Amino acid sequence: MPRFVIVGPGAIGGVIGAQLARAKVETVLIARGEHAAALQQTGLQLQHGDETEVFVVPTVNRPDEIAWRHDDVVVLAVKSQDTEPALRSLALVAPPSTAIVCAQNGVDNERVALRYFERVYGCVVMMPAAHLEPGVVQAHSWPVPGLLDVGRYPIGSDAGAEEIVATFNRAGFSCVVRDDVMRWKYTKLLMNLANAVIALCGSGGDESADLRRSVRAEGETVLDAAGIDYASREEDLERRADIMTIVPIGGTYRTGGSTWQSLARGTGTIETDWLNGEIVALGRRHGISTPVNAVLQRAANQAARDGLPPESIPASEILASL
Repeated sequence: MPRFVIVGPGAIGGVIGAQLARAKVETVLIARGEHAAALQQTGLQLQHGDETEVFVVPTVNRPDEIAWRHDDVVVLAVKSQDTEPALRSLALVAPPSTAIVCAQNGVDNERVALRYFERVYGCVVMMPAAHLEPGVVQAHSWPVPGLLDVGRYPIGSDAGAEEIVATFNRAGFSCVVRDDVMRWKYTKLLMNLANAVIALCGSGGDESADLRRSVRAEGETVLDAAGIDYASREEDLERRADIMTIVPIGGTYRTGGSTWQSLARGTGTIETDWLNGEIVALGRRHGISTPVNAVLQRAANQAARDGLPPESIPASEILASL
């Protein structure tokens, strides 16, 4: 069985790392700053329901601290704005045979990874997870933390995809091999367009709901104009069915997704350029106006730059700017 190297063990990468450790799969974490220090000193804390489990997982700060093997599997779980520097540092030390699994939002990470590594896999992540403090990740679905469907990029599958999926299933996730993995990642992109609305305005109220509907409608229009296929809502619902069960952690339900959490942690950066910005760029290429996505992209970047907390801009203000 290959060793799994998790690059960016935050909400998604951290839960994956914890579950792999639980399944006795050899795992190494590559983390930064206070999070890395906490992982090295006290272990990886996984919270679910009213329980907190601690996993002692080898953690390094840089890829050059690892003695790389030819069959290592890298799970790339950094935000899209950090993809290129992460891959560049990996390519300096990891063997060319290293498999790269892009367990990320957005649809551009796999293309970037292909510049550095031959074996690239897309991974469709459906996982309500959170990372708000160093050393701690939260799985808000339990006992199945999430879905991780994997396929070779840009299309097809191989023995590597089957082995990765088998390992993820052994670790407690629900996973299938996808020959058309990017088709499903575009569906996830459409879902993620609402991340900026929830992060900036919250999810309550009619105006927020109107924005979420509008931003997805723009996205569908652009993908249709570009001739990009994506799984339907019905297919998506059938895939998820009743597999995940949302449970509160310490009596509190998950507040917001990855974009919301970036503002909550005050990271100063945000992933919106690779979500709403992807639709804006495609719209410009195909002559389709995307005012809602463009306004949200700009507003999210400004909020991250200015250190605004989540849900600090009324949806009415976004609507008025349109």
